[in-house]
Amino acid sequence: MALDPIVGEPKHDRYDVVIIGGAMIGSSCAWFLSANPDFNGRILVVERDPNYAFASTSHTNSCTRLQFSNEINIKISQFNAEFLRNFRDNLGGDPDIPDIQLHEFGYMFMAATEDGAAVLRENQAVQAACGAETRLMTPAEIAEAFPFYNTDDIVLGSYNPSDEGYFDGNTMFQWWRRKARENGAEYVTNEVVAIGRTGNRVDSVTLSSGERIEAGLVVNASGPRASATAQMAGLDIPVEPRRRYTFIFDVEQKLGQDLPLTIDPTGVTMRTDGAYFMCGCPPDDDPAVAYDDFYLDHAIWEDKIWPALANRVPAFEAVKVLNSWVGHYAYNVLDQNAVIGPHHEVGNFLFVNGFSGHGFQQSAAMGRGISELVAYGVFRGLDLSPLGYDRIVSGTPFLEKAII
Repeated sequence: MALDPIVGEPKHDRYDVVIIGGAMIGSSCAWFLSANPDFNGRILVVERDPNYAFASTSHTNSCTRLQFSNEINIKISQFNAEFLRNFRDNLGGDPDIPDIQLHEFGYMFMAATEDGAAVLRENQAVQAACGAETRLMTPAEIAEAFPFYNTDDIVLGSYNPSDEGYFDGNTMFQWWRRKARENGAEYVTNEVVAIGRTGNRVDSVTLSSGERIEAGLVVNASGPRASATAQMAGLDIPVEPRRRYTFIFDVEQKLGQDLPLTIDPTGVTMRTDGAYFMCGCPPDDDPAVAYDDFYLDHAIWEDKIWPALANRVPAFEAVKVLNSWVGHYAYNVLDQNAVIGPHHEVGNFLFVNGFSGHGFQQSAAMGRGISELVAYGVFRGLDLSPLGYDRIVSGTPFLEKAII
């Protein structure tokens, strides 16, 4: 489904909710809020990049997993999996809405040390208590189930074949966007260049085209630009853009079965991608970068990724790179987890930021959560308060041990 163009000026000079950022997270918020029967206010979504060329949404690998160490992250992904399985019905039953399939090739976390294995055991206990089908596997069990792996240096694996894999998040995003607009949410191609604030409330946004729009509430859904957006209101959030590398490759020797999304002890990830394979990693030197810095350092393939691939899957010794790109994580420097909810002093400024690579798989729960905060003042579905802004104020990280 091609994106319909969004242009023009806002139709009104006041909106109950202004959402800054109209990509995956912003559009989830817009749809959930516009579909909430207990909210009938005006919604304005301001998106500076109408083609989403620089958005994390356009560079995502669109995967989901339950293998986290913290209960709330597991439940967030469980909600997302259930939501996408019933996507058409959840959006009102429009027959034009396609089914969204979850391709369940699973995730395989591998530990090469006893300390790493202990973490996998602890995590699996939490996952099992939440109903996940994660199972621990010895090297021999891994080799029997997936004979293409080299497990000589592996102590333990953790694998879950259910509710983990790839889904078409881009289609989910496009339909959220379309249905939000049908419900009355207004999208404009523009940029917020200032946020007005009186005391402990924000009261307006100013657009690059010159309009000053009164706002009852502002939602920061700016992805890697979250900090710049917050600073316009005199607020802070420790989120910055960091480069993440993705390569698509083919092989001469086929594996004969799907490759789970494998988290190698080196930090390199690899998985099945249709008829081909996808892999990636963070750089060893991982600084914040400019918002438009998508430089691809090809040396990372030769120096880090390919050696890890060939070691873990010997069939990957002979590969051909077909495509590659760089995307940005909206990286939460404090703890690499989402921040959702109001500022502790400026209560009508809501954050939904800092996903650090988890945005697509957490988008449904986050959109619903923002809708609940706006309509009711509290979370009603999942209690997302452990991911609130208070921990930013106190500098207390939200502990999640399964960060990729």
